[in-house]
Amino acid sequence: MMPEHTHAPTTADLERLAELIRTYTPHEGTFKLTVPGVYVSRASRPSTDQMHGLHRPSLCVVAQGAKSVRLGAEFYEYDAQRMLVYWVNLPVATQITRATPDEPFLNFRLELDPYRIAELSLKMYPQGLPKVREDRGIHVSPVIPGIVTAAARLIECLAEQQDVELLAPMIVDEMLIRLLRSPVGIRVAQLGQAESSLWRISKAVEWVREHFNEPLVVEDLASLVNMGLSTFHAHFKAVTSMSPLQYQKVLRLQEARRLMLSSLMDATTASREVGYGSASQFSREYSRLFGQAPSKDVAHLRSQGSSRISAAQ
Repeated sequence: MMPEHTHAPTTADLERLAELIRTYTPHEGTFKLTVPGVYVSRASRPSTDQMHGLHRPSLCVVAQGAKSVRLGAEFYEYDAQRMLVYWVNLPVATQITRATPDEPFLNFRLELDPYRIAELSLKMYPQGLPKVREDRGIHVSPVIPGIVTAAARLIECLAEQQDVELLAPMIVDEMLIRLLRSPVGIRVAQLGQAESSLWRISKAVEWVREHFNEPLVVEDLASLVNMGLSTFHAHFKAVTSMSPLQYQKVLRLQEARRLMLSSLMDATTASREVGYGSASQFSREYSRLFGQAPSKDVAHLRSQGSSRISAAQ
């Protein structure tokens, strides 16, 4: 299989994609397009605070500006020359690092469908996937020019409903094929490979996400995905940078923050809602993650007029 070319996209291609994203982002924020799993976003100034949220498997391509992602203690920077790929659900903190009103941050995001990836991978790897060393569930690599031009053609489909129905699925497949042919393609392919180690960790991550407010017994979680305890621990941390219990804790704290902002819950009620039995422990761990005690943090966010949370993206 020939690798996808990774030379830099042309200025004209990036400007074309930026113009199209502007058309479908009438103001600040993230907008869901009529093509399933496709989103565009716009921000006119750098973030003063980090936005915390759970990000789904997806491909992110920047037409203009730059953004930073923090996973645990690790940082990933991407811009018009570097694309970002998530291949598992990850609780991250993001921050716009380059944007102005004249040249806003403009981003295109395509969610990765594991079933479609599995179908395409069978055609591209008919002899089976090569084995790869376990790695983080997030990666930054040079952007592929063909993906930039395909993203622009995909947005152009929105002008005609028949194009959305007939052409858009083929363009999405093209983008996935180009991604699968890239240096991170084999790891992305494992997202759709039943019983691969990445597939098993994704299954465990999904269970934690759906049951984050329940007690977590790691031995039971390892058994759920048919892995030995030590092997499961090693693979889970390799992909997420966290232990299962740390991962659950971040989800709980993110959800508690969201509840306090959107539902006006007090800290004690929110802590109980997400599964904490000790209000003092909740306050300590919340302060460690977000930098301030719950009441001060929420008051600050409200004064900024923003939730600073990008939930389940």
